[in-house]
Amino acid sequence: MLIAGDVGGTKTALAIFSSEAGPHVPLAQATVHSADYPSLQVIVKEFLAKAKRPVDRACFAVAGPVIGGRVKTTNLPWVIEDTSLAEELNLNRLSVHLINDLEAIARAVPILRPSDVETINVGEPVLKGAIGVIAPGTGLGESFLTWDSSRYLAHSSEGGHADFAPTDERQIRLLEYLLEKYDHVSFEHVCSGIGIPNIYGYLRDVERIPEEPEVAPLIASAADLSLVIISHGLDPASPSKPCSATMDMFVSILASEAGNLAVKVLATGGIYVAGGVAVHILGALKRPAFMQFFERKGRFAELMARIPIHVVTSPAGLAGAAAYGLENSLDSQLK
Repeated sequence: MLIAGDVGGTKTALAIFSSEAGPHVPLAQATVHSADYPSLQVIVKEFLAKAKRPVDRACFAVAGPVIGGRVKTTNLPWVIEDTSLAEELNLNRLSVHLINDLEAIARAVPILRPSDVETINVGEPVLKGAIGVIAPGTGLGESFLTWDSSRYLAHSSEGGHADFAPTDERQIRLLEYLLEKYDHVSFEHVCSGIGIPNIYGYLRDVERIPEEPEVAPLIASAADLSLVIISHGLDPASPSKPCSATMDMFVSILASEAGNLAVKVLATGGIYVAGGVAVHILGALKRPAFMQFFERKGRFAELMARIPIHVVTSPAGLAGAAAYGLENSLDSQLK
């Protein structure tokens, strides 16, 4: 029995899986608000006490660079180590694994079911071609997969922290606005749950797009600014002008960075857009503007148009962590 988790800056999802049922069938599961807890160990112990199911291995996908079995979470004040987790959970040290959250999503890509994705661009996928994954959530994650003789191998990255590269004069002014607030402006600052309020602030403070009197107090008092901006920006009946403009700019930046990832890894096998924000703005991603900005790569525009693009709508990080944990437990049994 395996406990798997997807540990993000906003929420942590945990579930118990078995080798027999596989990574798509949790036997018990729960989701909690990460910041309500002092550590991952506390969350896991609480979950296991309620689940009342014994486990003998664990795998956690964590938002942050995992090096030598240790990770400092990017958007939480936690340091997580596989050795201390194993000790706290009374598990064999070799049966506890930490992997990057985007590596986990990448590991889930080969086992995604048709019901797990919405296709934006059918494209012309190249068999065994590289695959890119971009995931705007609390932060911005990126990863990719390459073919290795018999299967896809997942690779983590911290591409979301690369320098934000504006593509038009408006985005240049956005960068100038953010350079007054941050020493380093990354794509995460403009293309994530963290980034949406930054774009909104620029449009309000620099472009002076007026806030609606009924929306402004909601944004001022919101615990999660992004959700309020998304909700009012994509409201089909009565969209808020600054919120709508925010989402238009957000989608253009996300599409451009997805295109950047595609040309960097030559993702002829496709691009997968995951993360909580992507699910919330699925309707906006299906509009023509996303593909227009994605394809805008000069002489490579024709190639970009052939790259398939899918939005992952299921909890792929959790499935990927489960797949990794179950695969490693199977490998250890075979040895």
